[in-house]
Amino acid sequence: MKKKRVLRKALEDGKPVPTELRGEAGKLRGEIDLEDENTREVRSHVDDEYARAAEQDPKVLITTSRDPSTRLAQFAKEMKLIFPGSQRVNRGGQVLGEIVEAARNNGYSDIVMLHEHRGEPDGLVVCHLPFGPTAYFGVVNTVLRHDIKDSSQLGKMKEVAPHLVLNNFTSGLGERVGNVLKHLFPQPKEESKRIITFANEKDYISFRHHVYTKPKGDKSIELSEVGPRFELRLYQLRLGTMDSQTAEVEWAIRPYMHSGKKQRLAS
Repeated sequence: MKKKRVLRKALEDGKPVPTELRGEAGKLRGEIDLEDENTREVRSHVDDEYARAAEQDPKVLITTSRDPSTRLAQFAKEMKLIFPGSQRVNRGGQVLGEIVEAARNNGYSDIVMLHEHRGEPDGLVVCHLPFGPTAYFGVVNTVLRHDIKDSSQLGKMKEVAPHLVLNNFTSGLGERVGNVLKHLFPQPKEESKRIITFANEKDYISFRHHVYTKPKGDKSIELSEVGPRFELRLYQLRLGTMDSQTAEVEWAIRPYMHSGKKQRLAS
């Protein structure tokens, strides 16, 4: 593959074939002529998972663990408004395999599943369809819309596609996680006034949701928080869907990890 890349570059630039490739140039040219945009470069599972993501807007299914508390149900309602075009479904007695299969058959691109502990949201799972990956996050410091202190200043919850801000996802793992999160949202229109921020600080991802106005023109911008707000912490990333018992673990946080050795979201 490296030899073909060097030869292709030489041909595109109108330069002589490198000396070390002259003996193989005929064979390599034949292979290059048979390539298209899908076979020109070596592809990995990362390329394939979101290869068609740009062809249509995401369609997100939101559900919860069984028998959700009132607070978790409210959190799920607010999360539905976060993702444009999403649908919230009561889980009932369905097992994971049934949820994943039903979502695949109905054209969903992702499943977001919310978990709780003693009535407080404590987990969020993002499962990309049809074949993964699946990211598992812990959730802390959840503040629902009606819990925000100055509720009179809350912005209105609009369901237009938001502008995304992904801050400090600079490592290989960080780019991977940012990719999982950003593909939950469609491309925004330029005039959209919604802003959703995922800001990483020491592997804790702060989620914030705002709308903005320009009361005095383009040089004056006022932000109003919409809510909810919470922090995420990645603890596992798997290559398959969440119902697969054999899915390869791509990354997992381990107890007693030395901070200097573990892979972080920011390099």
